[in-house]
Amino acid sequence: MGSISPSNRVCFSVCVSNQQQTRKKRLKLKMLLPNYDGFGKTGTFAGREGFFPSRFTASKSNVLHISRIPDFVHPSSSNCFHSKSSKKKKIQCIYGDILEAILSQVPLVDLALACHVSDTWKQPVLSSLEGFNKIKPWLIVHTQSSRHPYETTAHAYDTRSHVWVEIQQPSIDHVSALQSSHSTLLYMLSPFRFAFSVDPLHLTWHRADAPIVWRSDPIVAVVGHLVVVAGGMCDFGNDPIPLETYDLRTQRWDTCNSIPAILEDTAASTCLSIAVDKHRMYVMEKSSGVTYSFDPSSKTWRGPYDLRPGKKVFSSVIGFVNERMVVAGLIIDAENDNGVKMWEVNSEMSELREMGEMPTELVGKLKGQSPRVLSITMTSMGDLAYLHNPSDPGELIVCEVSNGVCTWGSVRNVVVKDGSGLQSLVFTCSNVGLADLHEALRSGNLQFRYYNKE
Repeated sequence: MGSISPSNRVCFSVCVSNQQQTRKKRLKLKMLLPNYDGFGKTGTFAGREGFFPSRFTASKSNVLHISRIPDFVHPSSSNCFHSKSSKKKKIQCIYGDILEAILSQVPLVDLALACHVSDTWKQPVLSSLEGFNKIKPWLIVHTQSSRHPYETTAHAYDTRSHVWVEIQQPSIDHVSALQSSHSTLLYMLSPFRFAFSVDPLHLTWHRADAPIVWRSDPIVAVVGHLVVVAGGMCDFGNDPIPLETYDLRTQRWDTCNSIPAILEDTAASTCLSIAVDKHRMYVMEKSSGVTYSFDPSSKTWRGPYDLRPGKKVFSSVIGFVNERMVVAGLIIDAENDNGVKMWEVNSEMSELREMGEMPTELVGKLKGQSPRVLSITMTSMGDLAYLHNPSDPGELIVCEVSNGVCTWGSVRNVVVKDGSGLQSLVFTCSNVGLADLHEALRSGNLQFRYYNKE
């Protein structure tokens, strides 16, 4: 692991190649750095206006490592490359598109630190994120130990940089089991206390009294300034369990007695899929596809909507991709073979359009060691959706949607390892930007470490 902390030590790792395009990437780097001539070459970047001099080495692992050289200063040039491969020292300035192209290969955490070096360095960083390699949502995998003191950890997958980052921070104060109903929400609910977090890195936790009526395994969602708690299991006589809302502004609970039948005495985590937009919460029964929407501001329900894509779909989940609702459907055919397809829902919640089908190879990875997949979980944000098998979450399937078309991939879940049965996994997805990283680093109680299984 390499430590990334808010100090004067900065370490960049610039990807030079990957398994599929090794030669192409090496040629590209050679174009960007004229004196780069294969592995083992070294050189120096130097700068002014506070920019730290740095030394790079292109290693056999196809990674360009850049690290600080504290004793070397070159005050007369900005962002320049000093070649040591020739007999005479040559200085070739790197700027404009060339510098931005190099920075586009640098992980986001490192770029957040580089922005603080100088305005000369900050501008190409921002330009590279806008034009060359834009920021993409992070998938964050949270763990909670099943044993006292119920310690928590967090690891994030940065899809833009294709790296896992361990988010080192103090363990979350225990209230109850750590849970998440939809992509951006993390919460803990007990008969006495309610704690939840919705910021991108889940650094800030809101704490409140428990809802008026205790229920196990309810729906919990955040829509605007209102938190919705509904459904679940409870011995509340013959009357249905009321829906409750918590106002972040007044810090008070309110009730709504009108709820659809699918929420009555229903275990949310096993039977229902939840999604939210800026104004409403959406609830789908996974097996039937029956869906309702709820506006917490007016306390009104709409529906039912039939969002089951077809009779062969065994179970469905909903989410939002590119601000449009999507349905991921798990298919089981007559031979008990699995398949997964993705559909887009129109604005009237009346029609579904198929966007793509998961390749057979990735369906096999989704199964893992399971004979078949009986349910799937989806976490989504921006143009990305992450799917996994709750029974075997060792492989995460990535679906990127562009112009209504799906591009599929997968990434190994580094959190899953021997002994992982002693901890629970919770998935969230966040738009993590430079401002979020700056705030996290300024807090002083958080650090990032690149994760390396080896």
